[in-house]
Amino acid sequence: MNSTSKSAFRPSKVLVCLGTRPELIKFAPMIKALENRGAGLVTVNTGQHTDLLQPLFELFGIRPHHNLEAMVAGQSLNALGSRLLERLDPVLTSEKPDLVLVQGDTASAVMGSLAAFNRGIPVGHLEAGLRSGNPLSPFPEEMNRRLVGQIAGYHFAATERNRRTLLDEGVDADSIHLVGNTVVDALRQTLATTRPSKTVELMQQWAAGKRLVLVTTHRRENFGETMSQHLRALREFIESEPDLCMIFPVHPNPNVRSAVAAELDHHPRIRLTDPMGYRDFVHLLSGTWLIVSDSGGIQEEATALGKPMIVLRENTERPEAVECGVARLVGESPERLREMLRTALIDEVWHANASRSRDVFGDGQTAERICDLLLGAKNTTSVVKPMRLAA
Repeated sequence: MNSTSKSAFRPSKVLVCLGTRPELIKFAPMIKALENRGAGLVTVNTGQHTDLLQPLFELFGIRPHHNLEAMVAGQSLNALGSRLLERLDPVLTSEKPDLVLVQGDTASAVMGSLAAFNRGIPVGHLEAGLRSGNPLSPFPEEMNRRLVGQIAGYHFAATERNRRTLLDEGVDADSIHLVGNTVVDALRQTLATTRPSKTVELMQQWAAGKRLVLVTTHRRENFGETMSQHLRALREFIESEPDLCMIFPVHPNPNVRSAVAAELDHHPRIRLTDPMGYRDFVHLLSGTWLIVSDSGGIQEEATALGKPMIVLRENTERPEAVECGVARLVGESPERLREMLRTALIDEVWHANASRSRDVFGDGQTAERICDLLLGAKNTTSVVKPMRLAA
């Protein structure tokens, strides 16, 4: 990470725009680091994931300055976007930040960027440069992050691949900073400073002595028969070996709940649970033998924990997880899933590669590194080293 004219920018007030569970998890280390530096900070919660955010605000000790409550049940993406712009604009005009920070690929990120741009306020993008290569998959996230990439003036990339992607798209090299991903900061800090709930401790005791498979699925492209076939394959896999067990935190979407109830209910080695809080989930994740999921963020967490993962998607915007040997893609095919599950039983190299790849997405110092760029190093001896990550 070179010192450039871009990195000499010193904002006196930073506005953080977030609204979803993943955004809050990844922004939490950044918010705390800015607070610890005494930076002028305004945190805006758009309310995109209203019910899921309050426990996380409490876990991380964060109190948003503005709650926009932009989410309305059943509204279209366009209606949500319109409400976000309408409610963000007066906050920007009253707070007058020097920089707006957004993260990832949500409606809150793209509309936060656009609202700032329309007011002439610079935008910084955490997790910049992720691309799946298909503008319709995942939808609408892929196009959201491309649009944010066009608006942002400060691009905080997690990996060298992300940096090169931005360069290939014509982004000014001086505006790109290779810093890692704050998800690793959040993961390591949470595991080091918290304990799981009694409920999860009991689950861990239940799974003791077995190979635990942790499953999540929620993406709309997997709804319907695809999801049912995936779940059937997973049940067959658990039944095939007596030392296998599964824990499945079930997403509240009715499409997911109905499929899971039909395929996985009433099995002695399968535990179906309500969605877990972040603290409990990462503690459970840290003790798994294999992860099966269609989540993007879990690919990063699995890599940081050295856990093999099967990804229920045709493509991924995090190919580093595949290239380093952690993740394997199976797409929609139940036969490919069955084959990969069987491979997990015998492929010791897969498990070994996963355990050696923990720093691919960051080293736990990303938030401090971004603060150094925005605010200047705390002192001459505390400068966090630039990232040197593999492609």
